[in-house]
Amino acid sequence: MITNTELEFKGNQYPSKIVSIKHEGDSVYFHTDGSVILKLTVLRDSMLRFRYTTKGYFSNDFSYAIDKSQLHGYNFLEITETELYYQVKTSKVLCRIFKLDLRISIFDLNENVILEDELGFHWEESYEYGGNIVKMSKSSKDGECFYGLGDKATQMNLKGKRVENFATDQYAFGKDQEPLYKVVPFYVGLQNKQAYGIFFDNTFRTYFDFCHERRNVTSFWAEGGEMNYYFIYGPNMHDVVTTYTDLTGKPELPPLWALGYHQCKWSYYPESNVKEVAAKFRELQIPCDAIYLDIDYMEGFRCFTWNKEYFPDPKRMVSELAADGFKTIVIIDPGIKIDKEYSVYKEALEKDFFCKRADGPYMKGKVWPGECNFPDYTNPVVREWWAGLFQELISDIGVKGVWNDMNEPAVMEVPNKTFPMDVRHDYDGNPCSHRKAHNIYGMQMARATYHGVKRFSYPKRPFVITRSAYSGTQRYTSSWTGDNVATWEHLWIANIQVQRMCISGMGFTGSDIGGFAEQPSGELYARWIQLGVFHPFCRTHSSGDHGNQEPWAFDEEVIDITRKFVNLRYQLLPYLYTMFWQYIEEGIPMLKPLVYFDQEDTQTHYRNDEFIFGNQILVCPILEPNSLGRRMYIPRGQWYNYWTNELISGGKEIWVDTKFDQIPIFVKAGAVIPKYPVQQYVGELEFDELILDLYYKEGKEKSFVYEDAQDGYDYKKGRFSLLSFQTNGKEKDLIIQLHQEGKYSTNYSKYKINLFGLPFKIKEIEIDNEKISFDSKAFEKLNYLIVDKGFSELHIIGK
Repeated sequence: MITNTELEFKGNQYPSKIVSIKHEGDSVYFHTDGSVILKLTVLRDSMLRFRYTTKGYFSNDFSYAIDKSQLHGYNFLEITETELYYQVKTSKVLCRIFKLDLRISIFDLNENVILEDELGFHWEESYEYGGNIVKMSKSSKDGECFYGLGDKATQMNLKGKRVENFATDQYAFGKDQEPLYKVVPFYVGLQNKQAYGIFFDNTFRTYFDFCHERRNVTSFWAEGGEMNYYFIYGPNMHDVVTTYTDLTGKPELPPLWALGYHQCKWSYYPESNVKEVAAKFRELQIPCDAIYLDIDYMEGFRCFTWNKEYFPDPKRMVSELAADGFKTIVIIDPGIKIDKEYSVYKEALEKDFFCKRADGPYMKGKVWPGECNFPDYTNPVVREWWAGLFQELISDIGVKGVWNDMNEPAVMEVPNKTFPMDVRHDYDGNPCSHRKAHNIYGMQMARATYHGVKRFSYPKRPFVITRSAYSGTQRYTSSWTGDNVATWEHLWIANIQVQRMCISGMGFTGSDIGGFAEQPSGELYARWIQLGVFHPFCRTHSSGDHGNQEPWAFDEEVIDITRKFVNLRYQLLPYLYTMFWQYIEEGIPMLKPLVYFDQEDTQTHYRNDEFIFGNQILVCPILEPNSLGRRMYIPRGQWYNYWTNELISGGKEIWVDTKFDQIPIFVKAGAVIPKYPVQQYVGELEFDELILDLYYKEGKEKSFVYEDAQDGYDYKKGRFSLLSFQTNGKEKDLIIQLHQEGKYSTNYSKYKINLFGLPFKIKEIEIDNEKISFDSKAFEKLNYLIVDKGFSELHIIGK
C-alpha cells in the first residue's frame, strides 16, 4: 500500500519556477522551466479548477463525473503580477500562484486565508505501471474540520482520519473499515467558520489524509492519472455542497412510489412465497410499495432469465402484485455466465462486448452463476446494447425497477475480490487499464441500466438502485450502503453514512434496515425502522440465512412500532417529495448534518447522531439497547417536540425522554408540514384535503409543498404545483400568506390546518381580507381549521 510519509518517497519531484504564463478565455496556463504546466480554470467566481501535467502537454480532458449540461460562467476575472506571485482575482476569491515553486494560496476578498499549499503538487514516477503517483498537500489550521467523502463508516468529522477510495465488496464491513463500496473523492473543509470544498476528480485508487500523519497537513494522492481538482468556496457549507452537486449533476424526480417503503430479502421465491409476503403486508396494514426479487428468480443466476419452476408466469405474477399496489424490482448483476446456450452470453461474445485481459483473453471470474465474463460498460456501444436488454423485463413483464449489485466489480475466490489490474477498458474512447476504470465500473453499469429502464418505462419514470458508485452516479440511480450487519454499532454507522452521502451529492440513499448479515433483535429492528423511515431510500433487506426479517418476524409490539413509523413516512410523503424537488432543483441535501444546518455554532462540528430531515424536522435516533431517552443537541432556534408539542429553545444539549415506540423528533417553529392520509401504497386513495401541520412562531418562516402527477414527465412541462407558505406570528395574530406556481391542479380542494402552539385564543378569521364564520368552541376542541385551497392570505386574529 502506498503511504504518504514524505521520508518514504525518495523519488518525490516538485515543480520548479514559473517561466511564462498564457491567458486563454477562462483559463490561465503557468509554464515552469521543467515540463510542469498548471492550468487554472475559473468555472465560476467561487469555483476554480487546477490541472497539472508533468510531461509538457495535457492528455484528453475527459470525466465521467462532470455533468455536461451544467452551466459555467464568472462575473469578474483579473490577472496581476507581483515580484513573488501571479494573482488571479474573481468577485469571490484571490488565488496567488507563487513564481518560485508553483505553490498556491487562496484568500477571500478580505485577504483571509481559505486554503494554501503546504508542499503543494508533487509526484513520484511509477516504475511498475508508468505515469505518476500524483500528490497534493495543503496546510491545515488548528480547529479545521472535514466532512464528506461518501459512505465512510466513521465519525462525521474526518479530522485525524486517513481514508482510501477503491470500490470494494466489503461484506459485513466494520466501523472505520476502508475501503468501501463507493468512491466520492469530495470533501468540505470548515475553518474559522468559512467552508470550502475540494473535489479530486481522479478515478484511480485515491487516498485522503486529514491531519492523521502530520498534525497540520491535509493531503490527497492517487496511484495514477492527473492531479486534477476543483476548489469550491462557500463561505457557507450550503454553497459548497450545492455547487459540487451542480457540478456532478442531479437526478430527475423519482416516481413517488419509490419514496415509499420497500421490502427485500435474499431471496423471495417461489411465487407463492412472494404472494404470501405481499398479502401479509396488506393484512397487517403496514404500507409497502415495492417487493424485490434477488438472484434466485433467475435460471441458474443468468441475468435476464426467469426460473420457470419458481416463477412459471412472471408477467401474470407481476400484474397481480401491481393490482395490489406492489411494484416488482429485480436484481441484475454484471457477471454473464459463460454458457454457449445462453442468448445474452452468445450475443456479447459475437459482438466482442466483454472486458479483456492485457494479452487478449476475456476477463474471466467467478460470481453467482459460476465462471463469467463481464461487459465493458465503459464502451458506449456496450452500454447501448445493455440498455436494450431490459425490454422484456420492463415492457413485456412489467417490472418497475432494477437493482444493480456486485458492480464494484466483485469477483469471488480471488485475493483482491475484483478484476486484475491489467484488464483493458474502452473508457469512452480513452483506452485504459482497470487501475483507472475500476472505480467507475459500477457507475457505468448503473448508467446503462438507467437508460434501458427509462427507455422501456416511458412515459413513466425509471427506478434504479446501485451498490457501487463514483461521483456523479446520482444522475442515474439511487444507492444503498451495502452489506451491513444486524448490530447496534451498524445502526450508528447507517445513520452517519446516509447523512454523509447526502452532503456528498448522493441524496437518494438508505441502508439495509435491520442489517443484512446476522439476525437483529426485535428491539434493534424497531430502532432501525424508526431511523430508516427518515432516510431518502427506505428498504428492509436481509441475507435470509438466519430466518426472516419481515416486520411480523418479531412480536406484536415491534409490528405495531413498524406500522406506526411506516405510516408516519407515508403521511410525510408530500414533505419528502418536496425535499427531493429541492435536491434536484437546487442541489440541497435531503438530510442535513447539524454542522451543515448551523456551521456558525461550533457545538455542531462534532455531532454525529442528530440530523435535519428536509429543512424543518430534527431527528435523533435511539442507538443503544434498553434506552427510553437520550442526550441530544438541539440546534439554535425554537423547536416543538413532535410527540408532546412542547416548545424548546435550542443551542444546547438536553435529555429527551422517549418511549419504545418513539424517537426524539422536533419540528422547527413556524414550519408548515404537509401530510397525506395513510395509504397502503402510493395512489391507493383519492383525498379531498391536504393536511398542513402549522407550528406557531413569533416572526417569519417559509415552507414549501411541491406536488405533481407523482410519475411521468409532465412536471418538466410546467405541470406541477409549488406552494410557498409564509407564516408571520405576532403576539395576538398569525398571518399565513400563500403563493402558488405551476399548472398542475391537485385533486384536493381544501386544506386541513392543524395549529400547534398558538399563544392566543382566536377571535376571528379573515381570508383574503374577508371575515369568515368561525366556531371557536369547535376549534378549541379540535385545534384545526378547514379552508378552501385557493386563498392568498389567511389572517388569524386573537382575543
